[in-house]
Amino acid sequence: MHYIKGVLLTTLLLLAASCTTGEKAPPVDTAAEAKAVESVLKQYKDAIQNLTVEGTDTLFTKEAQVYESGGVEGTYGDYVAHHLGPELDHFNSFTFSDYKVEVDINMPWAFTTETYVYTIDLKANPEKGRKAMVISRKGVATSILKKIDGRWKIIKTHTSARNAPKH
Repeated sequence: MHYIKGVLLTTLLLLAASCTTGEKAPPVDTAAEAKAVESVLKQYKDAIQNLTVEGTDTLFTKEAQVYESGGVEGTYGDYVAHHLGPELDHFNSFTFSDYKVEVDINMPWAFTTETYVYTIDLKANPEKGRKAMVISRKGVATSILKKIDGRWKIIKTHTSARNAPKH
């Protein structure tokens, strides 16, 4: 019985030792990583304000999932092709205001919460009997990013909105 306990203990110690290299992971500059994540979110926000999705695919993984106001939009590619891309053609402008972002770094992951007010100047559509109008909503977005090959990429994002408070 002592022999079995000894073999078991030795095996466990060898397994534990093989799981560690003795090297510590290099320290992470979380402030710099948070700035890099904020840069990715800013590039996406700026593209939307410029009414384009050109180049935004590089900010997302190919499998990235998009959720909007309770709906599952599919991959970012699906979202651009069937929702966001066509939608931007109906806008004169799209602007963000009162923008705030919180970033939590837990390498290789980043978890973000953005809050903002967005204002859309919607073009008239005589075919549908719609007049031009301005829409303003208070929005929130939560995203999960992963650092892949030295670059932060969005892997999941969820946005929702409600009527903005009247000023």
